[in-house]
Amino acid sequence: MTDTRNNPNRPFPLERTRNIGIAAHIDAGKTTLTERILFYTGMIHRIGEVHDGATTTDHMEQERERGITITSAAVTCNWKQLEQEGVDKLYSGQDVRINIIDTPGHVDFTAEVERSLRVLDGAIVVFCGVAGVQPQSETVWRQASKYSVPRIIFVNKMDRVGADFQGVVDDVTKKLHCTPVPVLIPIGAEDNLQGQIDVINQKAILYSDDDVLGSTFEVKELQGEQIEIAKVAYNTVLSLVADHDEMIGEKFLMEEVISASELKEGLRRATISNHLIPMAGGSAFKNKGVQAVLDGVLDYLPSPMDIPAAEGHDPKSEGEAVTADTNDNKKFCSLVFKLWTDKFVGKLVFFRVYSGTVSKGDMVYNPRTKKKERIGRLIQVQADAQKDIDTCYAGDIAAIAGLKEVTTGDTLCDPKFSIMLEPPVFPEPVISIAVEPKTKADQDKMAVGLTRLSDEDPTFVVSTDEETGQTIIAGMGELHLEVIVDRLEREFSVKANTGKPQIAYRESILGSAIGEGTFDRQTPNGRQFAKVTLEVAMNEKGAGNEIKNAVSGGSIPKEFISHVLGGVEDALTNGTVAGFPVVDTKVKVTAGVFEEEYSDQNAFKVAAIFAMKNALEKASPTILEPIMDVEVSTPEEYQGDIMSDLNRRRGQIGKMESKTGFSNLSAKVPLSEMFGYMTDLRTVSSGRASFSMEPTLFEPVPGNVERNIKEAMGLILPTAV
Repeated sequence: MTDTRNNPNRPFPLERTRNIGIAAHIDAGKTTLTERILFYTGMIHRIGEVHDGATTTDHMEQERERGITITSAAVTCNWKQLEQEGVDKLYSGQDVRINIIDTPGHVDFTAEVERSLRVLDGAIVVFCGVAGVQPQSETVWRQASKYSVPRIIFVNKMDRVGADFQGVVDDVTKKLHCTPVPVLIPIGAEDNLQGQIDVINQKAILYSDDDVLGSTFEVKELQGEQIEIAKVAYNTVLSLVADHDEMIGEKFLMEEVISASELKEGLRRATISNHLIPMAGGSAFKNKGVQAVLDGVLDYLPSPMDIPAAEGHDPKSEGEAVTADTNDNKKFCSLVFKLWTDKFVGKLVFFRVYSGTVSKGDMVYNPRTKKKERIGRLIQVQADAQKDIDTCYAGDIAAIAGLKEVTTGDTLCDPKFSIMLEPPVFPEPVISIAVEPKTKADQDKMAVGLTRLSDEDPTFVVSTDEETGQTIIAGMGELHLEVIVDRLEREFSVKANTGKPQIAYRESILGSAIGEGTFDRQTPNGRQFAKVTLEVAMNEKGAGNEIKNAVSGGSIPKEFISHVLGGVEDALTNGTVAGFPVVDTKVKVTAGVFEEEYSDQNAFKVAAIFAMKNALEKASPTILEPIMDVEVSTPEEYQGDIMSDLNRRRGQIGKMESKTGFSNLSAKVPLSEMFGYMTDLRTVSSGRASFSMEPTLFEPVPGNVERNIKEAMGLILPTAV
């Protein structure tokens, strides 16, 4: 029976469509896995390697030179599950379309992961078989949990010395607080990695070492100790699925026979509901286990039909909830999740269709700008290649060329469908530098280049220092800004000079206070007068600013309240200690004085600014600095020296773990102390240690550091030596 949600013209039905992301810590093997998937699905005919700079999805020059993923890349492929005797598969012998987004692992480019997971239905999370759960692994896991994205786990690099599949299972359970379900257990490890035990079908999948591309494999009966391992693992799967799936649980309690297909369907339901996480082990680089993971994507991860309808609100009716059902026959609704400037096509707008269809020549509406634009060109993107298409259907991920007033997070919909979807939320930049072109002739080109780059990347912010007139660029880390400056030169032919990195400090308060502000001034047009009284107090860390109107009795007329609140917001952009933005502060406007003849909008706004400054100065203001979660992996003999160095950097050592002669140290360290750390770490460890870090929170700076900041800004005279 044909599902009524499918358009008869679509190339693949909704139930045979998958939108997945591949996410993990840096260097866990995401891009290598993606390359194998593209090869085995027939999209490419030669496997490229990261170390050769020849992979499909790492198409930027900076990615190929550094061997890392910088920007998320979208590719589309088809996978047909092989029909094999005695092996149950959801779509045996049928083609399934898989839209894949390969995401970066480096924390500086975490926005790429955030916006990708916002529009995906499922994800493969890759872990290293030796290192297990690493810091950025935890970050992408939290991002996926925020959007309730169902996941399967691939434990990669099982061919490496020290690989331990069960160790990673335990690590995932402990650190990520989830329930992994091993369904494809590696047969052997390190040099002896042969294949996988298919737990549900109780079979062995064996790969031949003679076949370097891993294209062929055999499904055989289990032998020797494999039989006992598979039996124990099967009972574990059965027990876990029975605990989380009502249908299997009922049959289990009634002691009825549960077939492999029924168990797999139960695990699929538990995976889609985010109760269980199917887990597989293998080696992408050694071409062992990838095809079985592709089968797992089809068997366990959801189609667009399996996920809840996209939720938004009606911008025309004060935020009334609206849904966009996954159905080709409904009105069109989509979310823009990425912008990209292609040197041949121009500005590309990547979007995910949630309902309806859109074709070339159709008119779409943007609720944010309240404007309509016509679709000129629709493109199916294959990394850096493009293929023109006529129509996009519900569940599709594609790109539009030619749209002008569109930004990341915008909703594009049918002009008759009033809906605005929730955009992805991005972190604030933590580091900035001054940048200027080496020649005045490049000034305009630099401005154009920076504007386009900031359009693409929501975590890259461009501003102008009002005092010096310098152009300031801000981002998520040194590597982030280094790549931006490199792209400026390569893509826009602008060579730039850069200043020293500056920390994105914030300000907050440690107490509470009442502030009063009076604006009473004689102007050429007459007198202006207003008075505002407000209260300020600390808010919870990371909670942001809360501004409330608590005026009663009409001491401030209603028509001026919005201008008072606007004045408060303006005052919070410049703190009283050193002019940094104020965060985590509660503000309550309580009263005011109004004189009908002399009070106006501007007077109340300025009075509110004065009141805020007055209150902040009395509420123990302080400077906050960004604190980083730092994890160092080092041979045990260097552990003591590295701990001493972190302590010297005002670091607070957290947990320490030892694995096969290596130690993992976790610490919280101020970002200002981490510049140049890679060079120092290599020196201390003879080049054998590595580290990763990500922003975690803002903390008050010590008194001596606050003084140093003020001296550097010229706010106080330097301390006499």
